[in-house]
Amino acid sequence: MSGGSTITLIVPLRNEQRSFEALRRSIESQTHPPDKVIFVDAGSTDRTLGLARASCVGKHGWDVIDAGPATPGRARNVGIEAATTDWVALTDAGIVLDRHWLDRLERFVAADPTVDIVYGSYEPAPTSWFTECAALVYVTPTSLGAVGPVRDHSIASCLLRRQLWERAGGFPDLRAAEDRIFMRRVTTLGARVGASPEATVQWQLQPTVATTFRRFRTYSRVNALAGEQHHWHYRVRRIYVMALTFVALARLTDRRWIMVLLFGALLRAARGSWKRRDGRSPLWVLHPGRLVATAGITGVVDAGTFVGWLEATAEMWRR
Repeated sequence: MSGGSTITLIVPLRNEQRSFEALRRSIESQTHPPDKVIFVDAGSTDRTLGLARASCVGKHGWDVIDAGPATPGRARNVGIEAATTDWVALTDAGIVLDRHWLDRLERFVAADPTVDIVYGSYEPAPTSWFTECAALVYVTPTSLGAVGPVRDHSIASCLLRRQLWERAGGFPDLRAAEDRIFMRRVTTLGARVGASPEATVQWQLQPTVATTFRRFRTYSRVNALAGEQHHWHYRVRRIYVMALTFVALARLTDRRWIMVLLFGALLRAARGSWKRRDGRSPLWVLHPGRLVATAGITGVVDAGTFVGWLEATAEMWRR
């Protein structure tokens, strides 16, 4: 880093007792560790706060802030506000950092001192058949960039100037969409943005049908309340409006029209798997069990989307 700048790593936490130790170990194993680490507990009701405090014992520069019940947006703001360094690195709970993650982000800044924010990348961490299939449903596919395959930018893998956070007005106090809104503000400000896709983190996906539904229900509700429906709600609605056409045809004419719906669900699953296959063969994509599983998980995500959207609509009507 230019001028010997130091870095504070900010990590918001909430009910992450199962994933915290893996995150802690990955921070400790960094080839170029952060100068300071601030965990911000956002109202955990499990052992997360205690684990975070225990992890800081005997570690210079490691600290925990108990922010009480807080959204991820507010928790990040609390952590960055407490940071005294010019640069802050951001990641999330439920993530494991590659051991070279921070070093690669720092090297990018050292090579281009004019940059204001540099994004790393992320990969899903499939731990079961379910999460492997879930990654084919909702993890952003890679695209070919100047330095190879890259994903969309993520706040959970980035390094930025603290001053940029101030100029952007911090993160919105939201449970979801706060990262996307913040990144739009950064772009609007004309900030110098860099990308270091080799600086990767592993993202632990929701492990069950129930947790997947709850997560997308929450994401959907908060995104809708924030006016972000155009990012995915309207697209899903169009799909189901079309599906209702075939339901009507099946009811009014020939029941075999239902087969079109089943074929459409499998085709949608196949298309999503193909975009996210990462070099795997067509036979891998067309595996019958995988197709059925991804189609089912897609349905769970869609159900969470509609339920959360309805909840948001009802909440707005009550205001």
